[in-house]
Amino acid sequence: MRSTWTDSRLDDLSNRVGELSGRINEMGGRIDSLQHTILIVGGGIFAAFVAVLAAIIGLIATQL
Repeated sequence: MRSTWTDSRLDDLSNRVGELSGRINEMGGRIDSLQHTILIVGGGIFAAFVAVLAAIIGLIATQL
């Protein structure tokens, strides 16, 4: 392993780090949209569950 870094090697490293940073930022946006989708779908499922529960309670209440 080299003990010194040349300017060209440092430039290459800087470019690679910049590319990696851009990819991470892009993935952050994708994760944000996935999280939004999960919240929307989860909220819909929760609302459906509450509606079914209310219907069951109403059915039981009318049968008493």
